[in-house]
Amino acid sequence: MTTAPRPILFVSLPESGLLNPMLVLARELARRGTPDLWFATDEPRRADVQGSAGRTPVEFASLGEVFSELSAVSWSDEVYREVTQSSRFKAHRAVIRQSYRPDLQAEKYRRLESVVAKIDPALMVIESMSSFAVDLALTRNIPFVLSVPFLPSNVLTSHNPFGSSYTPKSFPVPHSGLPYPMNFGQRLGNMLFKLRTLALFLNPGMGKVLSEDNRIRKELGLPAASPMTRIDRAEMVLCNSVPELDYPFDVPEKMKLVGAVMPPLPEASGAADDGLGAWLDARSSVVYMGFGTITRLTREQVGALVEVARRLDGRHDVLWKLPEEQQHLLPAPESLPGNLRIESWLPSQLDVLAHPAVAVFFTHGGGNGFHEGVYFGKPLVVRPLWVDCFDQAVRGRDFGISLTLDRPQTVDPDDVVDKLTRVLDDPSFRRRAERLGGLQRAAGGRVRAADLILDLPALSRPGSSDRTPVQN
Repeated sequence: MTTAPRPILFVSLPESGLLNPMLVLARELARRGTPDLWFATDEPRRADVQGSAGRTPVEFASLGEVFSELSAVSWSDEVYREVTQSSRFKAHRAVIRQSYRPDLQAEKYRRLESVVAKIDPALMVIESMSSFAVDLALTRNIPFVLSVPFLPSNVLTSHNPFGSSYTPKSFPVPHSGLPYPMNFGQRLGNMLFKLRTLALFLNPGMGKVLSEDNRIRKELGLPAASPMTRIDRAEMVLCNSVPELDYPFDVPEKMKLVGAVMPPLPEASGAADDGLGAWLDARSSVVYMGFGTITRLTREQVGALVEVARRLDGRHDVLWKLPEEQQHLLPAPESLPGNLRIESWLPSQLDVLAHPAVAVFFTHGGGNGFHEGVYFGKPLVVRPLWVDCFDQAVRGRDFGISLTLDRPQTVDPDDVVDKLTRVLDDPSFRRRAERLGGLQRAAGGRVRAADLILDLPALSRPGSSDRTPVQN
């Protein structure tokens, strides 16, 4: 008698930086013919999930509309300024105050609860920011894998100075942008960052939110909130990085560092790129500027970046992914330099980064962009946006693969051109990026991640070892 396979349920928040690696992994399992794949996220990502079919489909499970309070792309301009301010702790505090919403997390929990009751998953694969899904897996005793699109230390280092942590006590706290090892002043700043985070929850306003969280958790029968529970209780932690891109520490055995999780390339056909591929083919050195989906530039910053392209004219071409809703900030078309190409949308950023003409990636330094640029051996210039971007930036600088703008909150053309020129003219940046890219590719990416998931005991069943061979 054979046992019918039970589903694998992926759960993610809808932000591209969190969801996209999960989609790549779900599509890899679908390509292999893995049955009963489900993906739960917010309604606007329905088409992305339903376009993931391979030999088997990936079924979409809706968690309803996006809650704007939990989605950085929909925050007000005032909140955006607070979470991207120059003080790293104040920006970190603003993110917590904006996104710590127990009532909304509870609503997502209830919606996911109905999905789980319907499909009865054998395993959940949960993006690391989806705390409501971790709570549900723990409450229902469902084995789960945690998916991490950040540096490994991001989820293994406690913000609480008295809490348990998988990294040394002297390790830089996430979002601090501090190096390792540190001098005395930096160690003091690191401890103050932790103490101020702890004190944040002693504030009367946040205390009320914490009390609400405790009440809701008791009502839903959830375990007490603990930052490391998601690590301790996971069957496995899949991290889209490699040890060499983080400061050294002993990574726990359950964390599998598989490098950037990339789809098969090219992602887009030549007909879909509106001549972009031919444009790249005709260039010898291209600066690619892409600042993610959250960055909101001012008119002055847009003008400064146009000036950067102008100053590079004759030496380098510039490809700039600038969202359509920000293009009204551009100067008159006739005043744009001839070496600048602006696109509101790219069929595939990965195809662009993979192109041999792209010599440097000018980025906001988010987890995906940082790892993707290095995966393709591209050195970086980083204008850190917020929270984890400063952590990636300081590691890239210390590992010799990137430089960081002196004043990231503004865009000074002198500073940007200086950093770009130094990275472009010094071949050591590219050599080190190519070495680290090779380590990422050797880590296995989506293929190894899929293998690791299918080998978990939670999916063991008669015939489970008869997997279709993978074509890389």
